[in-house]
Amino acid sequence: MAIASGTLASSGGIAPPPQLFPGVEVRRSEPPAGYAAGFRVTLPLIDMPRYLDHLAARVDAAGVPIELRPVDSLAEAAGEAPVVVNCAGVGARDLAADPALRSVRGQHVVVENPGLAEFFITEPFGPAWTSLFPHGERLVLGGLAQEDDWDPEPRTEDAEAILERCAAREPRVRDARILEHQVGLRPVRDVVRVEAETLGTARLVHNYGHGGTGVGLSWGCAREVVALVAA
Repeated sequence: MAIASGTLASSGGIAPPPQLFPGVEVRRSEPPAGYAAGFRVTLPLIDMPRYLDHLAARVDAAGVPIELRPVDSLAEAAGEAPVVVNCAGVGARDLAADPALRSVRGQHVVVENPGLAEFFITEPFGPAWTSLFPHGERLVLGGLAQEDDWDPEPRTEDAEAILERCAAREPRVRDARILEHQVGLRPVRDVVRVEAETLGTARLVHNYGHGGTGVGLSWGCAREVVALVAA
């Protein structure tokens, strides 16, 4: 995690809602060409692969074994452990038989960073926007929010549209070498589900439905889960 500064550009000239950056100062700045307003903000910027490796290392250091294998049902898991925490993301729709959970698909194009040190993002509302997030030698380009789309594979047309939007903002992106394409399915629910129930002889705690704000909500929800496990 690094502290980074960047620009949020608005086509409507309206300041971002306070809940978008809670507790963070948002300052008006000269708008980029083609936008009605620009806002400067400094906040944590997380390189997700590195962050997840860090969390896995903490689990390993605590002596907790990690086993990767399919689980066909929560009852199967409850038959093997006295406490089960269901953090299955979009998989919870089937695993917990929860039709309120839906997928909002996202796709990124990761390129070699041509020299950007600050992030840039347009208003992240609607099905598509422009975002450039530098992580050292990598630059993550986005973004998309495709409702009820469960396709886990990168799509050429989406990648081309992302590259075109980002290159219009930063021409150096056009010639940057593509490192990888990423797809994620955001587990969206009207209300995040953090609650406990009994399943057989096990205590089952659900923790899913965070949408695109999983990192921002993760530590607070984790504390609630710990309290429910201990209750």
